[in-house]
Amino acid sequence: MRWDALFEDMEAQFAAENRLQQEAEIAERVRIDAAGVALADRLRASINLRVTVHLLSGSTLGGLLSHAGSQLLVLNEQQHQVLVPYTAIGRCSGLARHAVTEPSVVRQGPGLGSALRALSRDRSHLALTLAGGSQGETTLHGVIDRVGRDYVDFAVTSAGEARRPANVIDMAAVPFAALCAIRSIQAAVT
Repeated sequence: MRWDALFEDMEAQFAAENRLQQEAEIAERVRIDAAGVALADRLRASINLRVTVHLLSGSTLGGLLSHAGSQLLVLNEQQHQVLVPYTAIGRCSGLARHAVTEPSVVRQGPGLGSALRALSRDRSHLALTLAGGSQGETTLHGVIDRVGRDYVDFAVTSAGEARRPANVIDMAAVPFAALCAIRSIQAAVT
């Protein structure tokens, strides 16, 4: 009879040790899976949710998340759309708890340079929010004239002014790294 108790005790210990190993393995797999999730994946799972984006420059933007690409997101505000490069983001709030991966590079959407080239081609009037270092932020109004590999040539005008030679106050070469947010008028939904 003592042998039965000894074997039952050994089996219980073995089962408990097995359970602990399985739990540790599951926890490790969860950590490994979480380490592979990119910010873009979390944002992609939050499309059509109201999110808040806190920029490294200090500003806070809020709106309906309409696009999450490989390098940027787009928020729909009431009258504007705001393109935000991931490099300008300090933190995001209001995201879904899960993630959606996009294995197709094509479906991830255009990179920052491609998006800026499209805005330049369309001659869209924009407000660029630039990181100003110790001075905070700077906002420039105008039109992107040309997009280089890592910068834009921006024709600065007064807010709301059309891009005509007489209205151009300055021509600014703006590095992509200085861009915090690019705001444009949102097209009316018909």
